[in-house]
Amino acid sequence: MRGFETGHTVVRRDVHRTGRVWSEQALRVVADTDEALVTACVPGAEVRWPALYAKARDDGDRSVRTEAFEAMATGRWDLTAAVWQETDLLMWKPPAAWLSINAFFVPHSDGRLLRNWYVNFEHPSQRTEAGFDTFDLTVDLVVTPDLTSWEWKDEDEYAHVRRLGIVSDAEHLAVDAARAQVLAMLADRTGAFAHTDRWAAWTWEPAWPTPRLHRPTAATKRIAPEGG
Repeated sequence: MRGFETGHTVVRRDVHRTGRVWSEQALRVVADTDEALVTACVPGAEVRWPALYAKARDDGDRSVRTEAFEAMATGRWDLTAAVWQETDLLMWKPPAAWLSINAFFVPHSDGRLLRNWYVNFEHPSQRTEAGFDTFDLTVDLVVTPDLTSWEWKDEDEYAHVRRLGIVSDAEHLAVDAARAQVLAMLADRTGAFAHTDRWAAWTWEPAWPTPRLHRPTAATKRIAPEGG
């Protein structure tokens, strides 16, 4: 499949093992190389989330997130249309890696500020005509902008999805290997972390329209992403 052109709209989908779509996110291509597909979005970009997951974000109630994972385990959930807000997102996705590396930017008195790096552990990407498919495996790593410290996030939820059978033993082994891989990348400043000055200076191309999904969305529900 041909690479995506810079500025092209692509859709990231998280696809459950049943083939059902768990989420969709409209992005624009920043670069597409053998090393990684780099994409981005800004506030207003269209997304679709599981309704329970969106409710958990709205209410700030992590117990509803637990309900969302239990719905995932049954393979039955409803999606709701939303828009991304609050942060600019830059996503670096190596094709065969069980992770993506994300940078979150927030408004600042000087214009904008790199809030943090965020490593999402997920399936290797499968290219589609519209973008790529993956599947978020729940656990994450939050890294300071200067790469000097980090902390694991959502370990409790990762243990829960393991108990529910959402993350298989084979996937768990892949996540463990990816954890070691990203810690080595941080220590050695390799991969996306070899170019942090360049990525930290990235800005959205003003000529690019806000990314939209390839079919109309019916709702205008707003989601303030936590970064994972």
